[in-house]
Amino acid sequence: MNRLDGKVAIVTGGAQGQGEAISRQFVAEGARVVIADIAKEAGQALADDLGATAHFADHDVSDSASWARVVEDANERFGAVNVLANNAGILRFGDIERQPAEEVELIWRINQLGCFLGMQAVTRTMRKNGGGSIINASSVEGLAGMAGCTAYAATKWAIRGMTKCAAMELGPKGIRVNSIHPGMIDTPMTRVHGGDAAMEFGASRVPLRRVGHPADIAPLYVFLASNESSYINGAEISIDGGVTATHAFGG
Repeated sequence: MNRLDGKVAIVTGGAQGQGEAISRQFVAEGARVVIADIAKEAGQALADDLGATAHFADHDVSDSASWARVVEDANERFGAVNVLANNAGILRFGDIERQPAEEVELIWRINQLGCFLGMQAVTRTMRKNGGGSIINASSVEGLAGMAGCTAYAATKWAIRGMTKCAAMELGPKGIRVNSIHPGMIDTPMTRVHGGDAAMEFGASRVPLRRVGHPADIAPLYVFLASNESSYINGAEISIDGGVTATHAFGG
């Protein structure tokens, strides 16, 4: 407990799935948290449940003006932001021959552009106030390929690369930037692509013979947000039950 005392965090996509687990764990460990999401009802309900140290912000990660508002509000409400969990993202499968350009662009805007804009938005605050930690959600598809996943994987490889560049650029300013690479996690985002059958298939491909859950992911965010990870910068950490110990998940 209290591993995040004094931390002010923004969690994007914070209303559901992995984001909800991260938000809950951050508050439990003493952080003040802005739950930033487009899911208004779920986000507000979560903030109400978590109490005075949580606040919901209606936020579009692909909009730089929205980022400016969220960071300014967080600074005024809770104090200087020193943790960003760039967790928001969408998953769309599609064959190269058939996936519409509009869908490819949507994936890029939310996953990759949203991550970049988040880093950009918090850097000034963190630099002026002694540093901070940025945690970017990539994927095992940011480490290896998977058929039917080209557009999504492109954004996750980009996040991996942006993280390393940002770690070099921002490290001297006291800002650590790391990426995490979850495998198949049982969330509403993944369940929409096949439900229980998809989860069962996924489990059959994982060395631990189970898919992950949001509760498996949140502790890694806590660690990277805390001072315990003060010498970890530019790292890529897989949390996938062992999938990337060998070849691609969809191999």
